[in-house]
Parts: sequence; structure tokens; C-alpha cells
Amino acid sequence: MRTTLIRRTVLLLPLALMTAFATACGEERAGGAGDRARVSPPAASTAPHPRAQEVAETWSGSGAAEQWAAGYHPMSPIVQLPEGGFHSAADRLAYGMQSARLDAELPAAAPPSGQAHFADGTTVTRPHLAARAAFQGLFGSFDDKHHLTVTGVELGRMTLESSRGPVTVPAWLFTLKGYDTPLKRAALDPSKLPEPPIGPARGYAPGELDQVQQVLEFSVDARTLTVLSTHGDCDDGPRVAVFEDGDSVVLSGSVAGVKTDGPCTMALRTKKVTVRLDRPVGDRILLDASTGRPVPYGEGFGNSPTWS
Repeated sequence: MRTTLIRRTVLLLPLALMTAFATACGEERAGGAGDRARVSPPAASTAPHPRAQEVAETWSGSGAAEQWAAGYHPMSPIVQLPEGGFHSAADRLAYGMQSARLDAELPAAAPPSGQAHFADGTTVTRPHLAARAAFQGLFGSFDDKHHLTVTGVELGRMTLESSRGPVTVPAWLFTLKGYDTPLKRAALDPSKLPEPPIGPARGYAPGELDQVQQVLEFSVDARTLTVLSTHGDCDDGPRVAVFEDGDSVVLSGSVAGVKTDGPCTMALRTKKVTVRLDRPVGDRILLDASTGRPVPYGEGFGNSPTWS
């Protein structure tokens, strides 16, 4: 990713939260009757978990890293709204409901593949999404009271951010009634994620090393990340620490203030966490210490629909 990544606007639908999350509960109490003792697990500080360095060293120079560097992996919204965004709350609601009336012909055919063009002049060829599939993915319903009206559909291009910096790709352009500029949807499937050279972490206590779910936002200088991390009902929230080297940025999630007694519900919650880096992300890969996998770009509370 280049160092001039812009601030992202997040608008897509929520991801269904996972329903099982184990939180350890101990037996001792501290303080007066009814008080619940809490203890912070080893990784709840800002210091990176030891596993983070192991993940970075395993990825460095690996075939997986080479495959990642050669692929097309979106790291910004694959849908771009009309310039200036929606005109009204009603239109924003209709978009959130995925509600639209189609008053145009959808192109019946699309090329079987298309090319992603990167700033360094290289290209990657990927399968091409049909117009109907793009429309149905954006507008899967119709509500007579709340809907947008699509008056035209054509094939064009759009530029977005990727793991290799800015990339220009084919896109379906949807003309909306009342708007001078179209809504754009990237029309290429991303490259397949490489098989990580390291397996998922095992044997750690709940809350000591948790998965960082998604990157939601980059600052203008690409040194501050907003990420989505998990925690449970029996703690004080997530913490995310950073390990950086020349090839990667490894994020290790944890929780603080784990309850050591009392009832704990089996629930998994997510929360935004801001992370500051020593230097811009640049073209370094973002990795999750728990899973050993790249951290996906997420839109809203869900991964990019094309992140495979």
C-alpha cells in the first residue's frame, strides 16, 4: 500500500457476529462481597506478543509473501458512491437496505476476464464479474417506499487501493436517478489468498492472543490504522499491539481486565481499536499474529465482498 492512502468511508452491511467465545473464569474474589477480581492476560499491554515476531519471520521471503506481492487484493472499498455521496437520508437508507428499482437494461455479456493495472505498469488478469451479479450484489431487494432507481448500467473503470498501492480495474457504472455521477462497483475477482507459511496459534489462554478481524481505515499518512478486534462480555475490551519489520506489520490482539469469577456469557463482541505505527505501512503486508494470515480490509463490519 502506498503511503498516501486516503481515509476510507465505510458503508456496507454488518457481518454476522460469531456466537461462541470462551472466557475463562477463576475462583478467587478480591475486595468486598460482590466485587469481581480482574486480571490482565500477558498480551493485554501495548507490547507485541512474542508470536508476532515468529509470524513476521516465517512470512519474510516465503513463497506466500511472493504470491501475495504478485496478486490483486483490494484494500479500500470496491464500491464507490456518486461524488459527494447520497443526497438524502432516504437514499442512504435505501442503499443500506440494498433496495433499488432497475429501469435499465443490464448488459447481457461481459468479458471472461479483465486486467488490474498497477502504478508500476504491471498487470494482473482476473475473472470478470457479470453486470447482473454486480447489480444483485448491490441491490438484492426492493422496497416501494425506500429505493434508489438505476437508470443506466455500463462498463467503465475505477481506481482503488490495493496491497500493491493504487490499482485501476474494470468497473460496472450504475447511473442513479437524480445523480450526475455513477455508483461504481469493481468488476474483478481478487487473487486467491496465499496459504500462510505458519499455522494458527494454539495453546494460549482466552484473551491472551486473539484475532484482529479487519482493517477498517487508514489515516492520511498511513501510520494510523483503525482495526476491528474481538473481546467477550467478561473483560474490559480489546487491545491491539504491533510488531513491525521491513516486510510486514503484525497485529496481535488481546483483551484487558478479564474477570476471574462470576458468570460469563458465551459471546463474541467486536470493537474498533486505533493502532499507531512507527512508519507508514507502505508495501508491507498486514498480518494477524493469531491466525498467521493477512488481515483483510473490511467495509463496515464485514470483509470486502471480493476478499476470498
